[in-house]
Amino acid sequence: MNPSTLIGMLASLVLLAVMLVFTAEDPTLFIDLPSVGIVVVGTFAATFISYPLSEVVRVFSLIGTVMRNERLYSQDDIEELVKISKLWIAGDLKAVERELAGVRNPFLRTGVQLVIDMTPEADIIELLQWRISRLRAKERAEAQLFRVMASYAPAFGMLGTLVGLVNLMFLLGDGDMSAIGRQMAVALMTTLYGVLMANLIFKPVAVKLERRTEQRVVVMNMVLQGISMMCNRRSPGVMRETLNSFIAQYQDEIRDGGRPDAAEQAQTEEGAAR
Repeated sequence: MNPSTLIGMLASLVLLAVMLVFTAEDPTLFIDLPSVGIVVVGTFAATFISYPLSEVVRVFSLIGTVMRNERLYSQDDIEELVKISKLWIAGDLKAVERELAGVRNPFLRTGVQLVIDMTPEADIIELLQWRISRLRAKERAEAQLFRVMASYAPAFGMLGTLVGLVNLMFLLGDGDMSAIGRQMAVALMTTLYGVLMANLIFKPVAVKLERRTEQRVVVMNMVLQGISMMCNRRSPGVMRETLNSFIAQYQDEIRDGGRPDAAEQAQTEEGAAR
């Protein structure tokens, strides 16, 4: 499981436990199945109206994607590109084709195959950029689905509250304050469920999917740069360093403290001489 997702789930459970145990005389008062039904059924009903069936049914698989700890295998892609590039520069086409058969990244495999087929670099770049744009648009639409559900959940929570308030109005004439209080609590419960579902499930899933897309696009752009360098028969060493810069994690691009500047080094040497 994705560590950050696990931490978030545990923190959510702790939050709910604190809310139920320390803020209520009877924690069971926060459990109301009709209110849950109004929010859940209403949210999914509106989502089915808004989106095609094929997109809505993918909700559960996308939640599974967020739960998994996915690897991008970017370092493996770099090594494969560098190895294939060495063979390509050496002119060993048969060896390139053998290596290509073992490549697991379809985006990388397509780019290398186009290079082998002597496709002009501009056409290769255009095709690969189109595939990147297609992936970005597809996965943004998936994340947007959860953002739409996050907007529906509080709305149906408010709808449940309005229904509860209507029921409350019929009790006002009886003057039974205990019954009025219970109905008021139930009326507000659906709003609580709607806010919790929107901010602890739907929005976090949307943000996680958007972040996943950004990471995947970075890897695809890295492969795109490698294919371009392969077309130009650039040095495999230069290719490796260039592609590694795509996935390197720098705290500061200007100065990271890893190497002292000339003045600091001179002071150190002077101190040692003394």
